Amino acid sequence: MIETERLILRPPTTADRAALHAIWSDPLVMADLGSVKSAADSDATLARHANYGDGLGFHAVVRRSDDAVIGFCGLKPGAPATPIAGEIEAGWIIARTAWRQGFALEAMRGVLAWGWANTRAARVVAITARRNAKSRAMMERLGMYHLPDLDFLHPQFTVDDPLADVVTYALPRP
Repeated sequence: MIETERLILRPPTTADRAALHAIWSDPLVMADLGSVKSAADSDATLARHANYGDGLGFHAVVRRSDDAVIGFCGLKPGAPATPIAGEIEAGWIIARTAWRQGFALEAMRGVLAWGWANTRAARVVAITARRNAKSRAMMERLGMYHLPDLDFLHPQFTVDDPLADVVTYALPRP
């Protein structure tokens, strides 16, 4: 568990499923991330991100003031068959109702602090569609910088899908 001033990041529970599915099924939230998820897709996402070993995994982001699940974030191994394979990758998603309140930044600062304390990673990377200006701005607020040599076409998408054009950012160990 990771605690910040306004948030608790903890492993997701069965009770979090509906809130997380609501986030993943929101077309505005998913516009630059991929397709809207069905309930089965959401369950598969939870299972995939549960535990990657070495303590890596994604957490439910819970707002302390009302115990609402407002997001999902964490660290995982970089996607195989991409230029970030072998790296530790950061990721986050926040419910639309919690946008523009600093929750993603606060959650990811907590995740990164955990990562530096509990891994030997020389850096953490994050990826997003080139067109995703909000995520790119978030990466820069975290202190990440663009690594154009590691930009790639993501194999999860067809070549003509604008989400396939992925940029890579990195944050070196402090």
